[in-house]
Parts: sequence; structure tokens; C-alpha cells
Amino acid sequence: MYSFMGGGLFCAGVGNILLIISTATDYWMQYRQSNNYMHQGLWRYCVPGKCMTHTDSIAYWDATRAFMILSLLACFLGIVIGVMAFIRSSSFSGFDKTFAAGILFFISCFFVLLAMAVYTGVTVNYYGKRYGNWRFSWSYIMGWVAVVLTFFSGIFYMCAYRMHECPRNSNSR
Repeated sequence: MYSFMGGGLFCAGVGNILLIISTATDYWMQYRQSNNYMHQGLWRYCVPGKCMTHTDSIAYWDATRAFMILSLLACFLGIVIGVMAFIRSSSFSGFDKTFAAGILFFISCFFVLLAMAVYTGVTVNYYGKRYGNWRFSWSYIMGWVAVVLTFFSGIFYMCAYRMHECPRNSNSR
């Protein structure tokens, strides 16, 4: 049980770091325009020599930002509850912390998956038709890696919950 929880905490910790880096950095997409390479993130876009804040409130950026922030919060809360389950903290004894942490990691995975799907769909449809020389960059890729890590965090915690629940169920028969 503790090995699953340890693996879940490791994946969640790395996933949360990747979510923070992905959300905060300006390399979601790179493109070339007028022989200059430019890049943009969720908050700023950069041209050679300077970066500027996105001033337009474009729905897909707002949705992607919101889902990434919700994912960060769910993952962080899952880590806190997961650590409490790992050290068997007696507070909140009315619910199973292992199960709650697993659910929060799945919720985090769902939110980051939504963010990545929204950004991917709009970017491919918009930039794919207008610009020939563009590509997704490393911040975007970190977001997809965070999807996988938060998913496996949930799997590990659900396995730990199942291992914890099985001995109780088999003794009651």
C-alpha cells in the first residue's frame, strides 16, 4: 500500500511542478513570421527582443488558463491529502484520505486534459490554416506529460485504496 502511495506522491509532485512550469512559461507555441521566430504562452507572446502581455481576452486562452489553474489546485490539494494519508494523520477521520487523494488526482488530470484539448483544437484550426511554419513547443509538451503523471497518480492512489480495503472486506465474510 505504501509503495503505491509513494509512487503516487512522486508522480503527483513531478506532475504539479510540470503544471506550474507549463502554465507560467511562454513556450506553448513557436512560429516564424517575417523571418523572425516568435513564441507565445498563455500569458504573454514574445517577438525578438521583447515580450508583451496578451491584452485580448480570447475565450480559448481564458479557458485554457482556467483549466490549468484548476488542475494545479486539485493536484496540490491531492498532494496535501495524499501526504496526510501517507503519514496516517488522524484529522478528517470521517473519510478515506487515500480515496480522496486519488479522486483529486483524477480531477486534476481531467482539468489539464480539458486545457490541452481546448488549446490544441483551437491552435491547430487557427494557426494550421494561416501559418505554415509553426509548432508546439516545450511548455505545451510539459502539459501533456502532466496529464499522464496526474493520471498515474490517481491510479496509484486507487490501487493503494483497493489494497487497504480488501483485507477489511475479506475478514467480514
